[in-house]
Order: sequence, then C-alpha cells, then structure tokens
Amino acid sequence: MRILGINALFHDPAAALVVDGRTVAAAEEERFSRRKHGKRPVPFSAWELPGRSAAWCLEQGGLRPQDLDAVAYSFDPSLARPADSMGLDDPWDHLRLTYARQAPGFLRTALPGLDPDTVRFVPHHIAHAASSALAAPGAETSSVLVLDGRGEATSHLAARRVGDRLEPLHGQELPHSLGLVYEELTEHLGFLRSCDEYKVMALASYGTPRMLPCLRRYVYATGDGGFHAAGVPWHELCSPLRSGEAWSQAHADLAASAQACLEETLLDLVRWLHGRTHDSVLTLAGGVALNCVANSRIAREGPFDRVWVQPAAGDAGTALGGALYLAAEAGDRPAPMTGADLGRRWSEAELEAWLKTAAVPFERPADVAETVAGALADDAIVAWFQGRSEYGPRALGHRSLLAHPGRSGNLERLNDVKGREQFRPVAPMVLADRAAEIFDGPLPSPYMLFVHDVRPAWRERIPAVVHVDGTARIQTVDPGAEPLVARMLGAFERLTGLPVVVNTSLNTSGRPMVDDPRDALECFGSAPVDVLAIGPFVIRRGAFFAGGRPDTATAQGA
Repeated sequence: MRILGINALFHDPAAALVVDGRTVAAAEEERFSRRKHGKRPVPFSAWELPGRSAAWCLEQGGLRPQDLDAVAYSFDPSLARPADSMGLDDPWDHLRLTYARQAPGFLRTALPGLDPDTVRFVPHHIAHAASSALAAPGAETSSVLVLDGRGEATSHLAARRVGDRLEPLHGQELPHSLGLVYEELTEHLGFLRSCDEYKVMALASYGTPRMLPCLRRYVYATGDGGFHAAGVPWHELCSPLRSGEAWSQAHADLAASAQACLEETLLDLVRWLHGRTHDSVLTLAGGVALNCVANSRIAREGPFDRVWVQPAAGDAGTALGGALYLAAEAGDRPAPMTGADLGRRWSEAELEAWLKTAAVPFERPADVAETVAGALADDAIVAWFQGRSEYGPRALGHRSLLAHPGRSGNLERLNDVKGREQFRPVAPMVLADRAAEIFDGPLPSPYMLFVHDVRPAWRERIPAVVHVDGTARIQTVDPGAEPLVARMLGAFERLTGLPVVVNTSLNTSGRPMVDDPRDALECFGSAPVDVLAIGPFVIRRGAFFAGGRPDTATAQGA
C-alpha cells in the first residue's frame, strides 16, 4: 500500500509517505514555507495544506498523486461537536470543521491528479497513538498514552497496541485538557500559546512549586483513566506578563507549580493505564509528550520498564501516524522508526553547486568531523548541516549549532546567537556508551526527549549544558546510526578530554530550523557563527566576509 499522511487542521502541518509499511519520508511544511509551525492554529488557517512537503514526499517515493492507494487526514470531522457544547470558547470553530469536511477537495487541488475518494479521515488521537505505538521499536505489545490540547471532542487517549491493532481504553472529553491548561499558562506568562510551551518548562526550573496545593483543586486525575483540567484562575495566582516583560520569582514559581501538577497527573494516568494492561513498554505522543521533564519522571517513577516517545510527538507526527494506521488496517506490517532523519538531503555535488552559485569561499578538508572538532576545541561556534533533516522539533545532529561545553559563557553566547531568552538551556550530545558515566536518567536517549541529572563530578567540567537545576536534556549518539557525529565527538574528546558537545537547533528566534542549503547560508551570514560545516565542505566566517573565489578556496582545501 502507498499511503500519504497529512496533518493540516490545527498547527504544524506536515506530510509523510508510507509504502508497504515502511516510512519513506516525512517533513513539516514549516521547513519549506519558512513560517514557524507552518501557521497559527486558528480556524481561518485550517484550510492551509502541507502542499510542498506532500509533493516532496511523493517525489522521494517516485510517485504521482494518482499512484496513491490512500491518503490519511489526521482529523475526523464526523466525531466533532460544536465548540460551545464542549465548553470551549471558540466561536469560529465551525469554520475549522467545514474546512475539514472539504479536505478531500482541497487535497485534490493541492495535488493534481489525486482521487479525492482515496482520502480517509483518521481520528486525531488515533493518529497520534499510531505515530508512537506503531513506530516504536520492540513495541508489538505495549501501552500508549496521548495527551495534547484537543482533537475532535477529546484531549487524551489511553490505548493498547496488540500486534498491529490499537485498542482504545479511555478518552477524556473536552473541555478538560492538560494541553490547553498549559497553553493558557504559556499565554499568561507572556509567551505565544501553541508555540512557546517549552519556555514555561525551562522557566519552571527557576521556581519552587509553592502554588501546587491551589492548582491541585483544578488539575487532577479522576481515578477512572481520565482527569479534570479546566478553570484555573491564573490571575488570582500571579499577575500576567506582557510579551517581552521581565519575569519575577512569582512567575517562575507559578511555572514550577504547574509543571509539578502536570507531572503528578501524568503519573496517575500512567499508573491507571498500567493497571489495565500490565505491559512493560509505554509509548507517548501528543504535544504534552514533548515535555521532557515530565517524561523523565514517568520513566523514573512510573510502573513501565521502558518509555519511548515519538520524536515528532506534536501534531506533525499525526501525518506519519495516520499513514501507519491505514497501512496496518490494510494488512501491511508497520516498520519501526530507525531515526528522525526523514527529511530532505543533498548530494555532495549538489552542495558544491550551491556554494559556487552563492560565490562563497569554501574548503574541503580531509575529514570534516576532525576539522569541526578542532574548531570546537578552539571555542568556535559551528553550524552543522549534514544528511537528512530531522522530523520533529529537535535538532539531532543533522541541523545543529555546536559549541564547546566546557566554557560556561557559551550558554549566553548561543542564546545571543539565536536571539532568545537567557533562561533557556542548551543540550549536550554524547556517545551512547559514555552517557551513563556522565548523566543519570533514561538511556539511551537518541531523540532528546528526557531530562537527566548531570553527575556532580561532571557539572563543573561541562557547565554550558548544565541547567540551573543540575539537569541536562541529552542526546545519545549511536556510532552505527550516526557515524559522522560519533567521529566528531571522538575527535573532540581526544582534543579536550570531554566526550560531550553542545547541540542546539540550527535556527534563530522565531524562525524554523534550517532545512536547505540556502537556509544554512542565510543563517550563517546573519548570525555570529564561526564555521559552517555543510556536507564535506567548510566555510569560515573570516573568509566568508573577506570575499574570495570559491574555486580557489576549494583547491586550497583539497
């Protein structure tokens, strides 16, 4: 079966192609359109489709729209109810539902030649669940928990995977939503809701959960697999912040209290689910599953032996989940994800042509990994553009900014480069076989979706990646899966004695992650980055701005 998955209705529009159960390609529309999250999640944008990412996925599979057996659209309007009947204040939601019902026609326009009768509506949380349970390695019998802002009429799904089937166990009806509560808090703290929730998680580390007893009156598990989450009087707890205003200790304490309340509720839900299934493996999806602090507490205190989180846990992942779900329904065996590198890539010849067209001086060292390690050891900030781009919000060694972790000033330096708040942490990447020596937490952690305690002996050695609470959100690197990154890490350790490198996303504030060579050159030219490693080629900032003939630079670096 040749199945295209589409996420479009709310935010993070994306497309994924699954052929005979194997994921061929997956990408978010923001990487093509250069609009953060693709669009804002308002009813008036619900008609917008991931046309460019869908066309690219088909190209990767060598398919035309008319070759598809099915298209999975990750929302089923037949399951939705009017917003006011669900207790939601969203007077234009009916427009969103109208667009959803017309999705087959819109898709035919976006993908000429597509038969609209091939479009199948997949329930939103089923698509989320499939993106995790059907994609996780070693999860043929497992439990799955989905939590986000909202789907058709619910905000949550607890289910079980048995073989290639999903068995729903419980769904929490709206307006109760852990995701919407966290979005409300995000807005109350002066951040952009449905976008900046991760900033609240970072801010929480600076506070104490002194408001937790009050929040527990509004957010709590109900003991039947569901929860209450609505009506929090944010204004009574703390004054709101306007965008750009400085936060106070009270704001950090509110963030810490909400984070603790979320974690407690999730643990109760996880324990209920385990009591029903007695499985050893739990998979997570939905926007709430991007809360790596909560994920770590579930792994540490929950009853499951292993927790796996979908790297594209937000709505973008439902494009893949919807396609995998229809594939399994048709009898195809879904193949587990082997990595998040499912996006675009360019050959060496194509990259060299880009650089020559841009008329920038570049070199080709004998080993780009060794060259970058040397630059990092000299305290350079390196833009790292290698292989296929990542699916999901985390930079995992394909579109990354790298730096020396032993220089404490590099945290402030990177936040200045990216133009973001100074309370935001950066993350470490480390070889998988060295991680346990330095970090305490769930291992391996290839997708940067858990938080680990940094062992005391290492905190002063790698201060740039240690958050204020002594933790780090790590990425473990398997040399078999990521040989180039592993070689760079090994070379850096030989030079510095440190088996860790700072890794943060290759972008600046308000912009999507860099995806194509033009994005990389624009970012390098506009931000104070010292080196751009793009494929086997290296561009140095001094040479970039001094000018020079690119063909001469190539000859010198050969």
